[in-house]
Amino acid sequence: MQRDRLIQRWLTDCQRGRLSRRELLRRLGLLGLSSFAITNLLAACGQTESTPTPASGGTTPSQGTGTPASGTTGIPDYIDPSKLEKELNFYNWSEYIDPDILTEFEQTYGVKVTMDTYASNEDLLAKLQGGATGYDVIVPSDYMVSIMINLGMLEPLDYSIIKTIENIDPENLHAYYDPENTYSVPYMWGTSGYSYDTAALGDDLESWKEVFEPRPEARGKIVMLDDQREVIGAALMYLGYEINETSDEALSRAKELLLAQKPHVLAYSSQNNDDLLVAGEALIAHIWTGDALLAQDEKPSLRYVIPIEGCTVWQDNLCVPKTAPHKYAAMAFIDFLNRPDIAGRNANYIMYGSPNKAAREQGYIDEEVLNNPGVYPPPEVWQRLQWIKDVGEEGALKFDRLWTEIKTS
Repeated sequence: MQRDRLIQRWLTDCQRGRLSRRELLRRLGLLGLSSFAITNLLAACGQTESTPTPASGGTTPSQGTGTPASGTTGIPDYIDPSKLEKELNFYNWSEYIDPDILTEFEQTYGVKVTMDTYASNEDLLAKLQGGATGYDVIVPSDYMVSIMINLGMLEPLDYSIIKTIENIDPENLHAYYDPENTYSVPYMWGTSGYSYDTAALGDDLESWKEVFEPRPEARGKIVMLDDQREVIGAALMYLGYEINETSDEALSRAKELLLAQKPHVLAYSSQNNDDLLVAGEALIAHIWTGDALLAQDEKPSLRYVIPIEGCTVWQDNLCVPKTAPHKYAAMAFIDFLNRPDIAGRNANYIMYGSPNKAAREQGYIDEEVLNNPGVYPPPEVWQRLQWIKDVGEEGALKFDRLWTEIKTS
């Protein structure tokens, strides 16, 4: 991501209240901007964004499946505007969509989008099982899709509305967790390795050992994801087990390792681990691909590692809960997100791997993203990646008990 695009991202976050003016000032200062330039940018931060207009004011993509008919409102001719509900409730991972894309959907379709966020798949499941029936679109990872299907929690998707599934790479479809894509459309994919500051630790870190048995200068400056399957899975891989291992012996060894590591952990966080790296409070962070690369844009001394022992590869998906109150708008939203131009802009903003083949082939995804081995790993790296899978009720209880012991000890 070029510096100008990074600054624009910060300005958008500031205008939307997601970034304070003080933090914006600090970040702009780190870029070495002049006082005059910073003053002008702070003034821009104080400007409010335009209010969304009704559906008739929408924009039209240039090409690809999902293109509206010429001369229409910007809604594809296979979608009936009269059936669109006036609101949509989106439950998503934190900072996992370009906010301007939500605004464009609102303007084009006349549907108000409200977004809440969660930090892990287990948080998502607990929220829905706890009685949250108002969400229309959710973004579970692979294994969680499988769990939700088995629990009868997902609505079959309507492919007379979601025609942009044709833009998805066949390599990303028909996955083990939903072989016919009855309930899910791929959204983004990535890996869960770690980032570290080369200025403090050198440039030769390659193993999970640096995370679980850190050198003295990194102790107390390690951030782990706040995600039980990711953290326990990483420990299992470091110990030589498969990521989905549930034997008592393996989990006992993982527990011992994680308890020994805990005094060196600054925080368990899935939502600000990148900020802690950039600020220098953390030197190593267990982190998802896109967050790692965005942090690296802000602090070039950071380096993302897929450890030699391997790490998680995952694919997040767009799904509609069985209890969704606005199902037609939900299907239309999923269709919109998979337009090539929209999917490309989104991938450029959040810097995760896109399953949208049309977006890649039509040039909507920046070359710097496509050519980044952290986003699109080479074949030899793929060989050491593992998928988290549903381990059944007994296995899930074991992971849950172990995670509770780690967090509360």
